[in-house]
Parts: sequence; C-alpha cells; structure tokens
Amino acid sequence: MKLSIIVPVYNTAGYLEQCVNSLLAQPIPENDYEIILVNDGSIDQSLDVMQRYLAAYPDRIEIIDTENGGQGRARNLALEVAQGDYIGFADSDDWAADDMYARLLAFAEAEDADIAVCNSYSVSGSELTLMEARPQGTDICAAGSVWNKLFRRSLIGDVRFPEGLWYEDFAFSAKLLLLSHKTVFLDEPLYYYRASNTSTMRNQNAIKNLDILAVMDDVAAFAGEDAKDTVDFFIINHILLEAIKRVNLQTSLDKKNVIRTLREYVKKHIPDLDACKAYQAETRNRRIIMKLNYKGKEGLSEFILKTKSKIK
Repeated sequence: MKLSIIVPVYNTAGYLEQCVNSLLAQPIPENDYEIILVNDGSIDQSLDVMQRYLAAYPDRIEIIDTENGGQGRARNLALEVAQGDYIGFADSDDWAADDMYARLLAFAEAEDADIAVCNSYSVSGSELTLMEARPQGTDICAAGSVWNKLFRRSLIGDVRFPEGLWYEDFAFSAKLLLLSHKTVFLDEPLYYYRASNTSTMRNQNAIKNLDILAVMDDVAAFAGEDAKDTVDFFIINHILLEAIKRVNLQTSLDKKNVIRTLREYVKKHIPDLDACKAYQAETRNRRIIMKLNYKGKEGLSEFILKTKSKIK
C-alpha cells in the first residue's frame, strides 16, 4: 500500500464529513491508500459519522476507538497499524484539496524523497490566509504542523509524538526533517486549516505555550551539536517569532511572564542574535520582528505586523 492518512477525531462531528470527503476524493487507486480515523474519546456524534463511512467504504476506512488521550496518543496508535509506504496526517475539522495527497505522493515517489511538503491556507470564516511551509530566503522547512507533509514510513521508524504536551506536531516533524535525506517542496496551498479558538495557535492558555521549551529541548538533544544551525532556525522561528507573537495576542494574565520565559530561553541558547547564522539567513522584515521580540519589544512588533496586515 502506498499511503496511509491518519485522522485523530475529537468532538468534530459537524466538520468531519467535509474532512473525510476530501480524503476520499483523492485520485489514488482504492487499494493504494487507507484512511485511519481515530476516535479520541469523542462525546458528540463523531463516532456515528465515522461508522457510516466505514460501512460505505470498508476497504478504505479503518476506525480505532479509544478513550481520550490527546492528538499525540491518537496518532501514535494509528502509526502502529498504518500500512502505507508514506504517511500523511489530517485534522478532523480541516480539509484537503481534492488532489493534495495524490500530488504529494506522486511528487515524493518521483523525487525519491523522504518528505514532501506543501503550503496551506488558514481559514477564518470566509477569509483565507496563505501559510508558507518555508520562510522566504531559506530552504529549511519550518517544522510546525504535520498536516501539510507526507513522511516516508521507513524514515519514521520508532519516532513518535510526545503525549500530553502542546506542540507535539513540531516535535515529530522536526525530528523527521533532521533525519530526512531529501525533502521536497510543492509551493502551492493544498491544505485548509480551520483556525478555531480552541487550537494551540489561538488558545488563551498562555502557560501551556511553555510546553514548546520541553519539546525544543527534546528536539535539540535528538539533533546533537552537528545540527546546531538547524536547531537555531527552529528556535528563532518557533519560539522567538511564532510563540511570542501568539502569546502576545492573548488576554491571559500570565502572558507577560510566559513571554519573558520564552525570551530567556532564546537568549540562553542564542546569546548573540546578530551572529546567529539562521537569523542572518532570514529576510529583513522577519529579522526586524525577531530582533524586537528578542529585545522585549513585542508590543512594537505586534503593531508593525497589524499595520502591515491592514495595508495588505
């Protein structure tokens, strides 16, 4: 079998049909791919929806029904039974372009790549915001989420998602990007990420954002000193830029202390930002925002980003 698509499901009955329909629409022969739906202890009608699809597509759909343990655990359970040569992931409230997985699979096979990556859209109401898989000016992929990537199954080996932590996507994809002998990019937005208020990216729980520090320590230990430049890239993109920006937009009373802790972590690992090779490789605009966050001026960086967004 060429492809397994893993979908953790928790209380998304209202969105699940759109997600699964987009996966079933892929122009891939039926016996070449499977869709593994993991019911992560849903208490709505999600399992009923999944069972209807199983009855209609028994050769393509598989269900794992388990108690609630979080996305990381749900994906890990599916990885134990996945049969595809490549593994893809989707979130159950998102959807994919009708040919996304077919195109990524063909691309990965043609290039003999370990990982194939595409761009995505963030969806908020009727507004679509492009999310690029790699920052301009670099060939390094921002690890981020797993849902815009295909991973060769043999590359994954015994790498698994951390359980009970936020940023489990980052931990998994960062390790595999470090292991990958060849990662290829399809610079088109083919995945639609539904930006909800309960997602990690928009949640108001500031303190849980500190999970990224434990995750980053784990990734750095996995990478070793030889990959310091790549780890620095992860630190400035996922902590200095994204995590601080995300927390600063919150209304949580804890946000100032959380931002301070995030910044101290960055300064500990990168005491001289200007001398950091990963920072030097960034575009001028991204360097400005990173430098402001590094110096404790995240309010100004937020103002600049909002002004730029309004101009667009």
